[in-house]
Amino acid sequence: MIPSKILVYHSPPGFPRTQSCKATWRKKSLGDLFPNGYRMKGGPHMPEKEEQQSFRQSLMAFYRVSSSWGLRFLRALRLIQFSEILQFLNILKTSNSIKLVNLLSIFISTWLTAAGFIHLVENSGDPWENFQNNQALTYWECVYLLMVTMSTVGYGDVYAKTTLGRLFMVFFILGGLAMFASYVPEIIELIGNRKKYGGSYSAVSGRKHIVVCGHITLESVSNFLKDFLHKDRDDVNVEIVFLHNISPNLELEALFKRHFTQVEFYQGSVLNPHDLARVKIESADACLILANKYCADPDAEDASNIMRVISIKNYHPKIRIITQMLQYHNKAHLLNIPSWNWKEGDDAICLAELKLGFIAQSCLAQGLSTMLANLFSMRSFIKIEEDTWQKYYLEGVSNEMYTEYLSSAFVGLSFPTVCELCFVKLKLLMIAIEYKSANRESRSRKRILINPGNHLKIQEGTLGFFIASDAKEVKRAFFYCKACHDDITDPKRIKKCGCKRLEDEQPSTLSPKKKQRNGGMRNSPNSSPKLMRHDPLLIPGNEQIDNMDSNVKKYDSTGMFHWCAAKEIEKVILTRSEAAMTVLSGHVVVCIFGDVTSALIGLRNLVMPLRASNFHYHELKHIVFVGSIEYLKREWETLHNFPKVSILPGTPLSRADLRAVNINLCDMCVILSANQNNIDDTSLQDKECILASLNIKSMQFDDSIGVLQANSQGFTPPGMDRSSPDNSPVHGMLRQPSITTGVNIPIITELAKPGKLLPLVSISQEKNSGTHILMITELVNDTNVQFLDQDDDDDPDTELYLTQPFACGTAFAVSVLDSLMSATYFNDNILTLIRTLVTGGATPELEALIAEENALRGGYSTPQTLANRDRCRVAQLALLDGPFADLGDGGCYGDLFCKALKTYNMLCFGIYRLRDAHLSTPSQCTKRYVITNPPYEFELVPTDLIFCLMQFDHNAGQSRASLSHSSHSSHSSSKKSSSVHSIPSTANRQHRPKARDSRDKQNATRMNRMGQEKKWFTDEPDNAYPRNIQIKPMSTHMANQINQYKSTSSLIPPIREVEDEC
Repeated sequence: MIPSKILVYHSPPGFPRTQSCKATWRKKSLGDLFPNGYRMKGGPHMPEKEEQQSFRQSLMAFYRVSSSWGLRFLRALRLIQFSEILQFLNILKTSNSIKLVNLLSIFISTWLTAAGFIHLVENSGDPWENFQNNQALTYWECVYLLMVTMSTVGYGDVYAKTTLGRLFMVFFILGGLAMFASYVPEIIELIGNRKKYGGSYSAVSGRKHIVVCGHITLESVSNFLKDFLHKDRDDVNVEIVFLHNISPNLELEALFKRHFTQVEFYQGSVLNPHDLARVKIESADACLILANKYCADPDAEDASNIMRVISIKNYHPKIRIITQMLQYHNKAHLLNIPSWNWKEGDDAICLAELKLGFIAQSCLAQGLSTMLANLFSMRSFIKIEEDTWQKYYLEGVSNEMYTEYLSSAFVGLSFPTVCELCFVKLKLLMIAIEYKSANRESRSRKRILINPGNHLKIQEGTLGFFIASDAKEVKRAFFYCKACHDDITDPKRIKKCGCKRLEDEQPSTLSPKKKQRNGGMRNSPNSSPKLMRHDPLLIPGNEQIDNMDSNVKKYDSTGMFHWCAAKEIEKVILTRSEAAMTVLSGHVVVCIFGDVTSALIGLRNLVMPLRASNFHYHELKHIVFVGSIEYLKREWETLHNFPKVSILPGTPLSRADLRAVNINLCDMCVILSANQNNIDDTSLQDKECILASLNIKSMQFDDSIGVLQANSQGFTPPGMDRSSPDNSPVHGMLRQPSITTGVNIPIITELAKPGKLLPLVSISQEKNSGTHILMITELVNDTNVQFLDQDDDDDPDTELYLTQPFACGTAFAVSVLDSLMSATYFNDNILTLIRTLVTGGATPELEALIAEENALRGGYSTPQTLANRDRCRVAQLALLDGPFADLGDGGCYGDLFCKALKTYNMLCFGIYRLRDAHLSTPSQCTKRYVITNPPYEFELVPTDLIFCLMQFDHNAGQSRASLSHSSHSSHSSSKKSSSVHSIPSTANRQHRPKARDSRDKQNATRMNRMGQEKKWFTDEPDNAYPRNIQIKPMSTHMANQINQYKSTSSLIPPIREVEDEC
C-alpha cells in the first residue's frame, strides 16, 4: 500500500542526517503518492526556510532509493505482449508473422531479463561475503555473456564471479539452451520461408505480358518456353509471368534465369485476388492455364483448372483465358461461367478430344497425326547432307502453320487459282481461308473453309491459312503485287512495294503473332471473304434433296455426324465365335485397356471423326472395341448413337480375341489405355500398350481365315463367288501383290483389254507376319517410344519427333499437344483449324448441345443440315496407277499438285513414302514416313501415297446405293476404303454403251435377291450386325491381295463400268 501521508522529521544538531522513507515498487510523483495532501513535522528550533530545504532533501533521497533499485530489468518481460499490441493495431495479419513475432518477443525478453539479473548480482556481490566479491560489468557485457552461454560456446572472456551469479547460470543453461535450440531454428525457418518471389510485377510501357499458371513444372515450363520463344516466331515482344503457389526447385529456377529477359516468376495463387493484383492480371494480354497430363484423377485436375478460370474471370471478366482440359465432358462446365466467351478469344484445349481426334484421322490416312502435330509445333530446321529418310522428313518438320491476309492482287480469283499461284510463285501452301457468310443470320460467326473449291471468289481482306517454314515467308502473300512481282522468279525478292495498293490497304495488317487479343480477328469487319455468286454451301445438291426424308433420322441435329437410334450394349456385343464367323475386314480395331476404376478417356472423341457426315454411309469403317466389358459399359452412354460399332469382351493381350476380329485384315489397329496415370513409375506407364503392340507384331497368320461372300463390310473376292451364275472372275481388273506388302496400299495395276479374260489371282500359302498390320499406339512417356520398334536405331535420349515410330505415324504421345497453347495465343484461328481437321466438324453449338444431353441428338434431314456434309476430308492418293501414274515414276510433286488442283479440286499437302524408297536396291521394309509440304521440284516414286484434301462427292452415295448388295461394291468400305484413293478417268464413263445398262440392272437385281436370302453386312443401319454368315476358307495372303484390290477409293468407277468396256 502507498501511504496517504508522510512525516518528515528533522534531526537535532549533531546527529547524522538520515532520511527514512517507505519504499514503493514504482516511481510516483508527489501528487500521486499523496493524493490527500501531506504535512511536515520538525523540531522546535527549525526555521521555516530550513524546513523547506529539509523536505526537498528528503524527497531527493526518496527518488534516489527508488531509481537505484536493481529489479528494473524485469520491465523487459513486457515485450512478451508485443505481439498482441501489433495485432490490436492490425499490423500483424498472417499466421506466419504472428508466430514469428511471438517467438522473437519471448526469446528477446527472456534474454534481456536474465542479463539484468546477472548484472544485478555481479555488481552487488554476495550478501554473505559482505558484498566484497562484486565485479563491475556493464549491462551489455551481461547480454553478451548470456548469449555466449545459451549457445554453449563459452569463450571465457566474461564470466560470473559471485556465487549467486554462478548458481543462476547453472539453471539458466538448462532452460536457455533448450529455448535456444528450439526457438532459433524455428525463427530462422520462418524468416527463410518468407516468399523469395513475393514481389509485384512492374509493367513495362509498350510491352505486353501474359500470366501462366496451373501445373508449373520443369517439363511443362521448358516445353512451353521452347515453343513460345522459338526464333521462327520473329520478334516476340511478350513477357511471360509465371504464378505458382510453390517456389521453383533449382532446375526450374535455373531455367528462369536463362530466360530472365522475358520470364519472371512470382509465388502465389490465382485463387487469391491479392496475388492476381500482384501480377497485374487486369493489364495482361492473356492468361494461360496448364494442366497436369499425367495426373491420376483427370476430373479433379479439370475441376481445379475450372476454379482457376472462375477466380480469374471473377477478378477481371475481360481477360482472355486459354486453358488446357483433360476430359471432353468437362468443357461443358466452362459454359456455365457468365464471362466465358469463345468469340472474344477464350479457348479450351481439350487434350483427350485432340489426342483421340489425331488418332482417328490416322485410321483414315496413316501418318496424318504426325504431320499435323509437326505443323503446329515450332521446330528448327536440321540439315542433313546424307541421302536418308531423315533428310526429307526433317525438311518437312520445319514447316509450321501461319495466317496472313491475302493481297489485293488475288481479289476475284477462285480459291484453287490463288492456291496454285501461291504454291508455284510464292512457294507457299494455302490450305484454307476464313469465311463469313453473307446471310444476316450467320453473319456474326465466321467459319474456316478448308479447300472450299473453285466456286469461291476471293475479295479484299480475306485471311488465308498457310504452311511455311517461318513467318517471314508468309508475308509474301500480303506483299504480292501483280504489277511489280509478276516477272520475279525468286520468291525472296517479293517484298513490300510502293504501289498505292499498299498505301490504302485495310487498317489491320497484323501477322498471326501480332494479332489483337481483344477478340482478335474474330470481330474484324474487313477480314471476311464473300462469295461472288450464289453460295452452294447453303443449298444442298439434287442428290441431297432426294435423300431428305422427314421420317428418317440419319444424321445428328447439326448434320455433321452419322447418327442412329440408341442401342443397348447387349445388341452390339459379339462373342468370340460370333466375331470369328463375321470375318470382318477393312475395319478399325480399338484395343482398350481399362477396368471399373479406370478414368474414362472419352472414346466418343475417337468415334466421332470416323462417323463424320462427309463420308457416305457405305464408306464408314466398322469399329470393333476389344477390352473389358465393365469399362466399355461406362463409355457406352456416349457411343450408343453411332452406327457400325461392335464390342468383343476380352483383352488385347489375348491372341484368340485378336484373331477373332481378324486383326490382320483391319485397316488400322488402335491401342489405348485408361490405366496409364495410375502408376508412379513413369517408365511403366505404357507397359500395357507396349506389350499389346509387341504381341500383335509377333503374331503369324496362315490360311485359317475365312472370307465373306458378298457384303459391304466383308467382301467376296473377284471370281470367288461360287453362287454367281458365271462362276468366273470379274473381268477387267487384276490386283497383283504390291511391293509394300503388309501396308495394303490399294492400287489398280492393270486394265484388261476387251475380250481378254484375266486369270484368277494365285493363292500363296506363306504366312503373314503381324508386323505388316497397321497400328498406332498411344504413349504417355515419350522415352518409351524406343520399345515399340526393336529394329530401329533410335537413341533413348532422342526427342519424340525425331524417332522412327513417330515419323512413321505408328506412335502418338499427348506431349506433342503442348505446343497448341502458344500456337493458340499467337493465332486463335489455328486451334479452330486443327479442330476442324481432326474432330470431323465439332462446333461450339455442338458442344453446347452435348453439354445439355451428353449425347448426340438425331435430326431430320433438311437443306441446312445436309449442306453441312459438303466439306473436305483428308485422304491418301496412290500413284501407281490412275490419271497420275505418269507422274508417279520420276515426276515432280509440283506438277502433281497443279494437276490434282485443276482437275479434281484436290489439294495435296504431303507425301507418305516408303522408308527405303531412296535406296537403289529393293528392300522388304514396309515402313513409311511423312514428308510435309515438299517443294515443287521434289521427285516422286511410284509407291508414294499423297496426302490430299478431297472434296465431298455428292454422287458417290447415289451411285453406290444401287450396288449396296453387290459384291463389286464391297471395295468402298474395305481396306483403305476411305483413306487411299485412285482417281478415275471420266472419259470412258461418258462413252459407255447404253446397251450395257440393262445388264447392270440385271446384275444389281440378282445381287439384291441374293442379299435377301442371306444375313450379310449391308449399308442399311437396321442390318449392321451380322449373324450366321456363310464362310469359305481362304489363305491370308490371297485375302490381303484381294483386300488391296477392293480397297480402292470410292472415286474409282464402279466395276460394272469396266466390264462394259471389255
